[in-house]
Amino acid sequence: MKILKNTFLLVCTIFLLQSCVVSHKPNMDFFSNSDYNFKGAKFESINVPLFLAKPFIKKALREDGENEEMIALVKKISKIKVLTVENGDKEMLKDYAQYLNNNNYEDWATIKHDGDNVNVRVKQSGETIKNMLITVNSDKELVFVDVKGSFTPDDISKFINAASDK
Repeated sequence: MKILKNTFLLVCTIFLLQSCVVSHKPNMDFFSNSDYNFKGAKFESINVPLFLAKPFIKKALREDGENEEMIALVKKISKIKVLTVENGDKEMLKDYAQYLNNNNYEDWATIKHDGDNVNVRVKQSGETIKNMLITVNSDKELVFVDVKGSFTPDDISKFINAASDK
């Protein structure tokens, strides 16, 4: 009976952690388009399992001295996908921005820091923001973070202000 119980726990653990596996295929819609010529760009994608990540994120925010408002924002997140692109070019980034414009994403902020550009775009329906896309553009690589949840415009403004203060 103990072997059966341990086997069951092992299978459940493997099932729950399978979404944490890093993939070399893009996990975001624009980059999954096989018709687009990415000119040798290399992709790494991660689907972050939030039931594992949220406690670590909250602890790190508390250790960094963040206020409780930022920690409350973490509670509103339902899904995070991260995509890194090596050898991406400006044309691909421009096409990605056009794709977002065509799919009703609004440009909310662009933050410049140490030569890197951080762009925040949101998709809003009514007063609720269901999707936030963060793009980090550095000289060497591109990082895209797709955050799904249920946010208010005030939540996003607090997030942008906290990021700008750093």
